[in-house]
Amino acid sequence: MTKAATARRVEAAAITVTAPALKAPVAMPRYLEQTYWWAYVHPNAVRVFERQWLVNLILWGNYNRLRDAVIAEMNVPVTGRVLQVACVYGDFTEVLASQLGAPGMLDVADVAPVQIDNLKRKINGHPRVAVHHQDSGDLAFTDASYDTVVLFFLLHEMPEAVRASTVAEALRVVKPGGKVIFVDYHRPRRINPFRYVMMPILAWLEPFAMDLWRREIADWLPPGLRPARVDKHTYFGGLYQKVVITR
Repeated sequence: MTKAATARRVEAAAITVTAPALKAPVAMPRYLEQTYWWAYVHPNAVRVFERQWLVNLILWGNYNRLRDAVIAEMNVPVTGRVLQVACVYGDFTEVLASQLGAPGMLDVADVAPVQIDNLKRKINGHPRVAVHHQDSGDLAFTDASYDTVVLFFLLHEMPEAVRASTVAEALRVVKPGGKVIFVDYHRPRRINPFRYVMMPILAWLEPFAMDLWRREIADWLPPGLRPARVDKHTYFGGLYQKVVITR
């Protein structure tokens, strides 16, 4: 081997040793692919469900009310950092972004690329909104970095272990004194006729949702965590709930 060839080989070896390791891509959770491919993963899902009237119908006309209940928990204009965990069909993110004032910022994290692409189209380059490809149960954001964290109809779509890790991550990244706002399903009162309509629907299409009928969201708090405050309010005869945990 010539001296020149030897030098090139040594140089290549040095490059191989010193090159930084690439971060592993965020993997699609198996439960999401198996259970919710039709709603969030398949490209056709966006074309079907990204309709304001349809998501409002799915929530029996309560979409705007529940969206606005989240906004009501914030000081408007919003000047802090807000994290929305998971993209949302309908105008939820756009309305939230419209409440941002200087120097308010909104980050949105989602694990499904098709949902990220859809949201980027909706926000259309909004200067105060950033979209991140991340797993809700293993967020890459630093501790205590957000004033508010929002989870809008996310927990009911998760197996229990994923739900617990997602709640823990939301509380990890919120600042002391900050709020984590959950809006999701809840066990309706017995006199509510939608209790008997939704029971077979959720059992068929949303197999993890009945967990929220049986347990409180606060049950999934990390062991030993003592929040400053937990507030709960129910809507539409108890079918929906808003839980605000102040860190």
